Amino acid sequence: MRDSGFNISEIALALEMNDCLLLETLEQKRFEIMDTIQNEQEKLRKIAIAKNEIKENKGELHYNISIKAIPEYQVLSLRRIVSTYYSEGDLWNELSAFAKEQKIEISSHTFSVYHDTVYKEQNVDIELCVPVSKLCKDIAPFCFHIIKPVPVMACTMVYGDFSNIKGAYIAFAEWLQKNSKYRMSNPMRQIVHRGSWNESNPAKYLTVAL
Repeated sequence: MRDSGFNISEIALALEMNDCLLLETLEQKRFEIMDTIQNEQEKLRKIAIAKNEIKENKGELHYNISIKAIPEYQVLSLRRIVSTYYSEGDLWNELSAFAKEQKIEISSHTFSVYHDTVYKEQNVDIELCVPVSKLCKDIAPFCFHIIKPVPVMACTMVYGDFSNIKGAYIAFAEWLQKNSKYRMSNPMRQIVHRGSWNESNPAKYLTVAL
């Protein structure tokens, strides 16, 4: 049993079992091992993909595109047209101060929605969203509403400084050329799991671009 992956405590329990229960235990261990094998095979597959991308010098090595269904959210939001994308940090400070005043906890599931249909250098339409347990009365410029679900959305993880996000959107464009059944639509989103408010090292920032 030790050679089959059972630990000492599991073996001790097995010694007290009748044959029927022991067979069930062995079958359960078999399923666990099969699941582990599948997970390890998936890791091997990703290593093979990474090696291939390195050999072919593909730009999307660090931007693995996947498709997800995004649920609806009820949120506290702050939407405003700001001078540039770099002004988003000021909006987060404003929203954070309001949430603190209203005793609304800000979690790592906050996200930004970009309502412009094209990339703009100035006058950017940004909406910051904080999921909440219930919808309350609006207090301008802050409002509570429901963000509709998106059944099919392409997304990728972006590691490091926010400047790396540009590479993610280049990877999206290249991915769309190869997957012609999909089309770009608006609005776009970004989820920042680790940013300036909870991580001091920009190299450790973690953003999901959608």
